[in-house]
Amino acid sequence: LPELHHYLLLVRLKLEVLTGFPNLDWHCSKVEVCRMSAGQKDTEAQVFHCDKWLQAAEGEVDLPAALLAVCLLADETEEKLKLQRLKQLQRHQELIRWRTFIEGAPACADLKSLSELGPNLNFTSQNSVLDQHYLRGLSRREEPWKSFSELEMVFAHSGRHNQIASFVKAHWKEDWYFGYQCLNGCNPLLVRQTHLLPPNLAVTSDMLRPFLPGDSSLELELQKGTIYLLDYEVLDTVPANIINGKQTYLSAPLCLLHLNPEGQLVPIAIQLQQKPDPQNPIFLPSDSTCDWLLAKMWVHNADFQYHQLISHYLRTHMMSELCCIATLRQLAESHPLHQLLMPHVRTSLKINLQARGGLLAPGGVFDHAVASGLPAIKVLLSRASARICYRSLCVPDDLLDRGVHKLPHSYYAEDALRVWDALHRFVAGWLDVYYSKDDDVKNDLELHQWITEINTHGYSQHSGFPQSFCSKAELCKFVTMIIFSCSALHAAVNFSQVSPPTHRASRFACSPRVFVGFLWALWFLPTFQKTCFID
Repeated sequence: LPELHHYLLLVRLKLEVLTGFPNLDWHCSKVEVCRMSAGQKDTEAQVFHCDKWLQAAEGEVDLPAALLAVCLLADETEEKLKLQRLKQLQRHQELIRWRTFIEGAPACADLKSLSELGPNLNFTSQNSVLDQHYLRGLSRREEPWKSFSELEMVFAHSGRHNQIASFVKAHWKEDWYFGYQCLNGCNPLLVRQTHLLPPNLAVTSDMLRPFLPGDSSLELELQKGTIYLLDYEVLDTVPANIINGKQTYLSAPLCLLHLNPEGQLVPIAIQLQQKPDPQNPIFLPSDSTCDWLLAKMWVHNADFQYHQLISHYLRTHMMSELCCIATLRQLAESHPLHQLLMPHVRTSLKINLQARGGLLAPGGVFDHAVASGLPAIKVLLSRASARICYRSLCVPDDLLDRGVHKLPHSYYAEDALRVWDALHRFVAGWLDVYYSKDDDVKNDLELHQWITEINTHGYSQHSGFPQSFCSKAELCKFVTMIIFSCSALHAAVNFSQVSPPTHRASRFACSPRVFVGFLWALWFLPTFQKTCFID
């Protein structure tokens, strides 16, 4: 540029289509502006960071100078930059709107196709797809399995080079591994310590005496804190799916576990439905091998529904989309929290749009192969959203409330605490750069519009979510929760699904009301077709 006497505030970019040239998107990393002084170019260029895809149809893009690019609205001294922030938010609010996906659950983006996202919120998936083509022939067979060995052979191909899958195949029937999965499997978020038995769990001290240390009792173990509970009450009365004209079945089990002297968490009693009844028996480890295994399989089936829709979709995917939309609509790109959060939530809009149009849509996986089909999805997500609480989303509070923070072999708890602490320290350091005192948090207009939007379109007013922020500590905890939920928690509940194939998506016989035999147990499994279903 010719000689300039003022510092540049903004650079405006516009991609134009020229006749005879292809209309291509352009990814601009940054713009450097060099000044000319006495015919010589200055050695230091003024930098304007971009890192965006530009399209001719999008019009103009304004880039603030790098040294001015990140600050609170209250610290913005240039009126032109304040106006640029406002226009940017208004544009995002026009493009990204809210829509109710399920009544009572967090809202989602009102988008009908991926093209509406634009190039900067879209992305190209580069992950290789699991090689499951060998299952396609089996997916055409309607008959039930004839033996567990036959079922295990199907997964031999998947697990032959996978030590975890091979280990699970060898130990999935064992009680200690059942408890291990409660702590470290796909869904480590439900098991909790209990000092008082639920009134609807029809167990007695005499029933459980054989499975406790010889000199102890149920009452003593409850006092010691060695009794744990899985309660799938949220599944009670949820309508089960009909697949290929066949009724599937859901249970809402209660499972009691004991931390034994060897440090193993093992199941000691299972009731498959919530209401005690002679036709709803208590299953015990002393029952036949088949009956006890079948009861544990029913718990795993319930855990599959809970894990997929609540621990996975509600707590990570919906949380990520909720915060992504609110951030785009209420925090300008130059706000420090926009810069901090967007790398963690940016991809959620595309992923969730694809999920609503595929996995959770008519003709998708849940419709064709999962017991909690389309009617159940609405009930479960609405119920779970009403019952979720802020403490359960914050790792130190959650582990303490559930009493699993000091359990032996609770590796999820150990790792989650370490990751939370590291994130918390990083977030605190980031906030210290931009908020010198608590009053800076109280006076941040964009921040309070952001949390108001999250509460308006998010969880229940009784969830304990902060309605506003009065201190840096409150803000730090909330931001840490978001980043943990969208990164570490998602990794824990998503990637752990691949290797341990022990949770069944559907059952084609009702939960047993009497004790059954081995051949009957196979009728509870999905057919060849649904076991090997590939979307």
